[in-house]
Amino acid sequence: MSSNPMSYTTHSTPPAALLPWLNAEGSLTAMLEEKAAQPLRVERSFEGYRLLSLAQKKQLGMQGNMLSRPMLAWVREVHLYGNHDQPWVQAQSIFPIPSLKGRARRLQQLKGTPIGYVLFKRNRTLPSERFIQHAAEGWQRQTRYDWHGRTLLIGERFLPAFESILEASNT
Repeated sequence: MSSNPMSYTTHSTPPAALLPWLNAEGSLTAMLEEKAAQPLRVERSFEGYRLLSLAQKKQLGMQGNMLSRPMLAWVREVHLYGNHDQPWVQAQSIFPIPSLKGRARRLQQLKGTPIGYVLFKRNRTLPSERFIQHAAEGWQRQTRYDWHGRTLLIGERFLPAFESILEASNT
């Protein structure tokens, strides 16, 4: 997998202040903590097994008859808080069950730990493919990572509170 940070699935472009965040190659966790000047607070809204959707299977790079077969994944949905009462990012991590072997099993035990602490512990960047899009809820990025030979999908949506902070720091 090669890094492809500017693959937009819509015809509009993100606000300039948000571009570095959408295209960050390393740990978004580290960047958010630097912006907040404190550790992130992680609030889990869901963590458990789910069947993958067809779109998720495609984003994970599955092809052929794998697309029509049911596949379970460990899914973790969280809100990330910086130094404000409103969340900055809504994130979803998808770990297909076949990827949860060896040291990757610990991804099911993250609890309140930001995933960036685990993914980028040894490497500043990871092989990835990224898709950026604008949805009704805001700008988001989906990144397929290759972590120690395991395929993971992490989606992050930047919420209005974070975009307001970026706008305020640019004025």
